[in-house]
Amino acid sequence: MNQVPAIKLNNGTLMPQLGFGVWQVPDAEAEHAVGTALEAGYRSIDTAAIYGNEKGTGKAVAASGLPREELFVTTKLWNGRKQTWGRDAVLRAFDDSLSKLGLDHVDLYLIHWPRPMRDDFVGIWKTFEEIAASGRAKAVGVSNFRPQDLDRIAAESALVPAVNQVELHPLHPQAALRAEHAARGIVTEAWSPLGQGKELLTLPAVAEIAAAHGRSAAQVVLRWHLQHGTVVIPKSVTPARIRENLDVFGFELDAAQMAALDALGAGAAGRRIGPDPAEFDV
Repeated sequence: MNQVPAIKLNNGTLMPQLGFGVWQVPDAEAEHAVGTALEAGYRSIDTAAIYGNEKGTGKAVAASGLPREELFVTTKLWNGRKQTWGRDAVLRAFDDSLSKLGLDHVDLYLIHWPRPMRDDFVGIWKTFEEIAASGRAKAVGVSNFRPQDLDRIAAESALVPAVNQVELHPLHPQAALRAEHAARGIVTEAWSPLGQGKELLTLPAVAEIAAAHGRSAAQVVLRWHLQHGTVVIPKSVTPARIRENLDVFGFELDAAQMAALDALGAGAAGRRIGPDPAEFDV
């Protein structure tokens, strides 16, 4: 039933290349949405402390009856500015996430934002080293980190982030960052892989490729990600779309179609949908 290929992380952990994201899904709806996704065949679920839906996500995982070893669960540390993020604060936040999820471990734990103006993510990463060594997170990584942020970690830690989850879609393709990740042994994971369903999915170039394959615009964009080796986590609460987003393994884009989608982001530094990691501090 599950055709999703696995990507091997730099510590040997296997991560499904396509997963289900629950950003902006209220906790009361998360159990149903995640349950629908698991029933459809998804085995990777991406949540975060700040999403406020770890409890609903955990209920769906428990209700699914699926063996824990078949699932890949990601959550994230919300290293906001309400407190100083010393070791104890990070460990408390991690414990709180595990408690809400109802799990004894997660498969991937991420620092949600670098917040470089606060200059504390290296210290946070030191605690992530402990979490990884404990086995309570099979792998640890980061989200929204820039090359210079990755350099800071590399200068002070031997533990290379397994994943960097960043905004990535054809209008903001992050080609240079993807190349950096490949050189460092870091897997690239895309949030908002469909550009939040706005301008991207209505572009003529996307529609033309979709028509050629008899597929939806969303399926074509997800296929673009997969063929670039990116991990993707599309989000939907509509059962038909949840299933459609998983049905992307029965066709392949040719070189010209991949190039046409690559070209959509040419010179598109301003096509970012979300915050700039250099400035974000909420």
